[in-house]
Amino acid sequence: MKATLVIMAAGMGSRYGGEKQTDGIGPNGEAIMEYSVYDAIRAGFHKIVFIVKPGMEPTIRALCGDRLQTMETPQGEPVEVAYAVQDFTSIPGFYSVPADRKKPFGTVHAALCARPVVDEPFAIINADDYYGVSAYKTILEKLLTLAPTGEGTMVGYRLKNTVSDNGTVSRGVCQLEEGSLKKVKETLKIKKYPDGRIADTETPDQEIPLDPESVVSMNFWGFTPWIFEEMDRYFTQFLEDLAPEETKSECLLPVLVDRLITAGQLDVAVLHTDAVWFGVTYQADRPVVAEALKALHAAGTYPKSLKA
Repeated sequence: MKATLVIMAAGMGSRYGGEKQTDGIGPNGEAIMEYSVYDAIRAGFHKIVFIVKPGMEPTIRALCGDRLQTMETPQGEPVEVAYAVQDFTSIPGFYSVPADRKKPFGTVHAALCARPVVDEPFAIINADDYYGVSAYKTILEKLLTLAPTGEGTMVGYRLKNTVSDNGTVSRGVCQLEEGSLKKVKETLKIKKYPDGRIADTETPDQEIPLDPESVVSMNFWGFTPWIFEEMDRYFTQFLEDLAPEETKSECLLPVLVDRLITAGQLDVAVLHTDAVWFGVTYQADRPVVAEALKALHAAGTYPKSLKA
């Protein structure tokens, strides 16, 4: 059995102030997604799917897509590459997109855009997050054992290792029970304070402390193609409930997963690895990530350049 890695690269990067998905942060100008691709292929993923915004495909091809087509899996098979465009043309006809809406419709819609090119178990990640070498092997092993329906998986990370010193972040805060995900709450304004405290600050004057050791979802999910039917149903309902003038609401994977778990339709195994996560939300995060990537090259985790 084979598996696919789907990379969500169609975000706007508004807090970053630019195209963080393709920003060359590595020592030889590597974008973070190039590390994800490298790690996934050496773990044994046979296909990479890039979800891009309109006009972005040539950039991704030049960055790493065309080079991927010359690579092989550890089994000696050629790596397959596909592209999916996340735009408003795939929105159901009953919904009229507001004229002033620029923001994509979120991660559920992004995943649905990849549906035509994904026929096998797949992992799905953010383009601008570094998930760590071992995480890909760990999730691949689990992916290949999932039942055709009703099962999924995710790689969990500790909240304290995923916050930014430079502003608030969004994370799916998880509740676990015997290795399975029982609830995930998409928490949109998590703030780290200088004294190390971490809190949900979404509601003004009602700060909610969060346990730094909490497991959070960093959108490193694993599913079988069965999930697309549930995504389609949920996205349709999301649009039906959306106010006509709303221009920023997003349909998010953690929210869908939580609903399916609550309804008894999905069991999600939470995986733990020794992998270290890091990523860029703000420009001020960039130097820290650049130094971390440089250190990984120096330690031999990666070759001198990923672009060779």
